[in-house]
Amino acid sequence: MENYREKIAELKPIKLKELENTSPDTEVKSLEEDELLPLYQQALHDLREEGVNKVRSLSQHIVSVKKNRMLESEAKAKQIELMKEEIKKAKEVAATNKAEEKELAKEAVDYANKVSDLYIKHVTLVEDKKITQAKKEYEVKKKEVKESFAKRIASLNTKSDINIAKYEQKSAMFDIKNEMEARIDDSKAVKKQAYVDHIQTNRSLRNGKAKLSENMALNFKNYVYEFKVSKFFLENGLYLAIGVFFIVCFIVAPLTGNGNLLTLPNIFTLLEQASTRMFYALGVAVLILQAGTDLSVGRMVAVGAITTGLILHPGMNIVTFMGMGPWDFTAIPMMGRLGLALLLSIILCTAFSMLAGFFTAKFKIHPFISTLATQLIIYGLLFFGTSGTPVGSIDGDIKNLIGGRWILGIVNGELVTFPKLIIPAIIAIFVSWFIWNKTTFGKYMYAVGGNPEAASVSGISVFKVTMGVFALAGIYYGAGAFLEAFKANASAGTGQGYELDAIAACVVGGISFFGGIGKVKGAVIGVIIFTGLTYCLTFLGIDTNLQFVFKGFILLAAVTLDSVKYVKKR
Repeated sequence: MENYREKIAELKPIKLKELENTSPDTEVKSLEEDELLPLYQQALHDLREEGVNKVRSLSQHIVSVKKNRMLESEAKAKQIELMKEEIKKAKEVAATNKAEEKELAKEAVDYANKVSDLYIKHVTLVEDKKITQAKKEYEVKKKEVKESFAKRIASLNTKSDINIAKYEQKSAMFDIKNEMEARIDDSKAVKKQAYVDHIQTNRSLRNGKAKLSENMALNFKNYVYEFKVSKFFLENGLYLAIGVFFIVCFIVAPLTGNGNLLTLPNIFTLLEQASTRMFYALGVAVLILQAGTDLSVGRMVAVGAITTGLILHPGMNIVTFMGMGPWDFTAIPMMGRLGLALLLSIILCTAFSMLAGFFTAKFKIHPFISTLATQLIIYGLLFFGTSGTPVGSIDGDIKNLIGGRWILGIVNGELVTFPKLIIPAIIAIFVSWFIWNKTTFGKYMYAVGGNPEAASVSGISVFKVTMGVFALAGIYYGAGAFLEAFKANASAGTGQGYELDAIAACVVGGISFFGGIGKVKGAVIGVIIFTGLTYCLTFLGIDTNLQFVFKGFILLAAVTLDSVKYVKKR
C-alpha cells in the first residue's frame, strides 16, 4: 500500500503538469491509457480489501447460506456465527481506514475528473468534425444523385421508365441519408461513451457509490445524444397539443367571464372527478397491457354502485331485484355495512370480469368480444331486474365519512375543501405501481402482453396470468364502483360510456394496444388529461355533445401515434 502511495506522490505532479500543457486538439490519453489512475485504484483496493469490501462480501455470503436448503440448521448457524465474527473484525479495519480511504478517493476522483474533462473535450472536437464532414459529404452526394437522375429522366420517353427512374432516385437518396445518419449516430455514441466511462470510473473510485449530480448530467447527455426531432414529436406531439389546449383554456376562461380555472377549489374538484375514474383506468390498463380491452367497465360500475347504494341506503329501499326485496340494512353497524358493500361490489365485478377472462384465456376469444358479451349480460340483468329504478341516496353520515370533504380554510376569499375520494385513488395508484414493477405477477403481465408464445415457452402459464389480470381488473372496478355510489344516486344507467373514457385515458397515457408496453403513470396522466379536458370544456360552457367530438379526435390521434410507433419499432 505504502509503495503505491509513494508512486502516486512521485507521478502525480508530473501528470498534472502534463495535463496543463495538453490541448484538446492534440492526441489525448483516455482514462484506460492513463498511468496514474491504476495506482489510485490499486491503493484504494488495498485499503478496502480487508475492510468495507470484506463486510459486503461476507454479508452477501450470509444471505446465500440462509437460503441454502442443503445445509442443516446447526451448520447454517455455525457458519453464520463465524462470518459475523469476521464481519466484526472487518468493520474495525474499515473504521481504521475510513478517513484515509475517503481522502484518497476524493483525490483520485479529482484527478480522474481532470483527465476525463480533457479527454471528453478532445473526443467532442474530433467527433464534431466527423459529423460536419458527414453532412458535407451528404450534400455533395445528394447533389450528384439529383443531377445524375435529372439527366437520365430527361432522356427517357415512356412514363413507366420515368417512374422507375424516380423510384431508383428516391431509393438512392434514402441510402445516402441513412449512411450520413449512421455516421452521425456513431460519432454521438463515441461522445456518449466517453462521458459514461468518466462516470463509471468515478463510481468505481468511490466503491460503487453514485452521485446525484453525475446521474443527472448523464441522463441529460443521454437525452441530448439520442434526441431526434421526429422521434420527439412522435412521442410527445399529442401532449404538446393538449398542453396548448389547456393553456388556451386558462387564458380564455377569465376573458369570457367564466372565472379562473387555476384556483385550488377548481383543481380539487377536477381531482375529485378523476378519483373514481382512476380505478377504471387502472383496471382497463392491465387488459390493454395484454393487447386487449374491456367494454364492460360502465356496466361493472352500475353493478357495484347499485349494490353499494342498496346496502348504504338509509332505511327501506324502494328497489327490488328479480322480485326480491326491498331490503333494509340499517340494523347492521355502519362499518359492517361499509365492509359488506365494498366486499360485494368487488366480488360481483370480479366474478363478471373473470367470466370474460375465462373465455379469453381458455378459448382465445379476443377481450373485445368477451367483455362486450358480459356488458350485454350485465346490462340486461340490471334493467330487467331493477326496471331502471335509482336506488336512492346513501346515508348522510356514511356519505360524509367516505365521499365528503375536509375543510382546509379560506384562500383568497374562497373556502377551500379537500375531497376525501382523492385518498383511495392515491392508494390505488401506489398499489398498482407496486404490482406492475415489484412483483413476479407484474413481470409476467408484461411478458404475456408482449409475446404470449415466448412467455409460454419460458414456463409462464398464460392461462393463469390472463385470469389473474381479469381478476385484478374486476377488483379495481369493484372498488371504483363502490366509491362511485358516493358521488350520485346509482341506477342501471350509472357508468354509461365510462369504458370509453378509461380506454382513451390509457392510450393517451402511452399504454400500447399492441401489448407489453406502458406504465402506471401513463394511466394516471391519461385520466387527469381526460378529466381536465371535460372539466375545462364544461367550465367554458361548451355543449356536452361537442365534448365527445374533442375526445374522439384525441383518441384517434393517440391510437394513430401508437400504431406508427409500433410500426417503426418493427
